[in-house]
Amino acid sequence: MHFFYFNPGITLPYFVYILQSGKDASFYIGQCDDLDRRMSKHFDGFSKYTASKRPLRMVYFEVFPLRADAIKRERQIKKMKSRKFILQLIENWSKDWQ
Repeated sequence: MHFFYFNPGITLPYFVYILQSGKDASFYIGQCDDLDRRMSKHFDGFSKYTASKRPLRMVYFEVFPLRADAIKRERQIKKMKSRKFILQLIENWSKDWQ
């Protein structure tokens, strides 16, 4: 059993993430406050847009302290409308994890 307590001094993180479709290699960019829960919805087909794009894999994410920052970053990435830009983000991020 898990117990969660509200602590006003601690802020929960917000995430911006990129999924890639194994079906057509397209990308989906989103933001959320619970990455595990959100990924479950995408991977299980409960997210309208990505349901038809399965299988999916998460290829990128960033963490932000404020939802406003996550929304701003999500919009910034989407505004680029560039596959090359997204691939470069993923490549640079992957290097950081190696």
